[in-house]
Amino acid sequence: MSRIAVVGMGYVGLTTASCLADLGNDVFGLDVDVKKTRRLQDSKAPFYEPDLQELLTRNAVAGRLRFTSNYAEAIPSAEFVFIAVGTPMDSTGAADLDNVRAASAAIAPHLRSHAVIVNKSTVPIGTGDIVSEIVRSATGNPAFALVSNPEFLREGSAILDFMHPDRVVLGARGREAASRVGELYAPLGAPVLVTTLQTAEMIKYACNAFLATKISFINEVARLCERVGADVKVVAEGMGMDSRIGASFLDAGLGYGGSCFPKDVSALARSAEQSGAQPQLLHAVMDINNGQPQLVVEKLSNLLGTVRGCTIGLLGLSFKPNTDDMREAPSIALVRTLQERGALVRAYDPAAMESARVNLPDVVLCEDAYEVAEGCDGLIVVTEWNEFRQLNMPRIKGVMRRPVIVDGRNMYSPDELRALGFSYAGVGR
Repeated sequence: MSRIAVVGMGYVGLTTASCLADLGNDVFGLDVDVKKTRRLQDSKAPFYEPDLQELLTRNAVAGRLRFTSNYAEAIPSAEFVFIAVGTPMDSTGAADLDNVRAASAAIAPHLRSHAVIVNKSTVPIGTGDIVSEIVRSATGNPAFALVSNPEFLREGSAILDFMHPDRVVLGARGREAASRVGELYAPLGAPVLVTTLQTAEMIKYACNAFLATKISFINEVARLCERVGADVKVVAEGMGMDSRIGASFLDAGLGYGGSCFPKDVSALARSAEQSGAQPQLLHAVMDINNGQPQLVVEKLSNLLGTVRGCTIGLLGLSFKPNTDDMREAPSIALVRTLQERGALVRAYDPAAMESARVNLPDVVLCEDAYEVAEGCDGLIVVTEWNEFRQLNMPRIKGVMRRPVIVDGRNMYSPDELRALGFSYAGVGR
């Protein structure tokens, strides 16, 4: 059993703390948000993530997982201190490291000798040196070690991803500290890649940028498919059968969103520019992605003639299924564009309604998909939640003012919906 502190109780931090506790470690989760901490002390997860609530409750009851907002309570006994705070995009598109700097400074006075600081936050190359300098300057103690351990967790399957990783990446100046962190992951039986701090930091950015590139690439192909009469769903299926390419992240639609891809692609591009490189591909990836919601609104406008004065329903609001996260979600850009064009917007999401009340105050929020459809001139499928796959489409058609659907996630069969009397448009079909 190891004694661990995890600083930052967002998606990455709380998942990391809960899973490490479930592996038998003594874990303190720390967050400066006192309201969030109190909720966690009552064993209530502050966001939706499959299986997280069960994991949180089980380990809290077992006494392996505790929470605090007090650094003096969590840090002095910790052999490992994980930094898992947010690194949002700043006004220039770079990663904002204020939270990382603040956490590093707060850790320093309480750090025990020979503790290992583990940077779990997604940070630009060179941040490990910044953290080390902050702690060293504050303590004058060179005995601590720092390891970069980037996360590869997908919202909606974060627990599964932590417990069954493809690999564990550890960046450090010496193998001893990396080996100590590697022992924490030993029960998972995953391959461990030990490298330098800078290389580990780059691996994380390169992975997210590549996956975002696959999404933008297939959306570019979808635009061409529409012009030449091809079906992007079948094109993607054929591409995915090639072992060199793989089927994941080849779903044409509204593009990527969430807390990682938008800010990480932007941060990598900004880092490249600051280093004197020319990130042309990264800029193209972002441009294509930013244009997808606009294309979907254009499809709807073409089917309706205009959206001005129309009531438009959105099925889904979160950036992906199985999460309530609306950060950088395509739904936000859709709502903004529709309202600017004079449409009234209604919406429903199985998990993100609380978040929607904050992020989309001018949207009429409904109890289910059928209520959304009532009196609508058009529907847009925004998030591919499973409950939308089995909707009673004749019932949907019966309550709509005009049976028009733009399938932003290509969930439905165009032929089946058209046979039911819908005017249908997908993406690249």
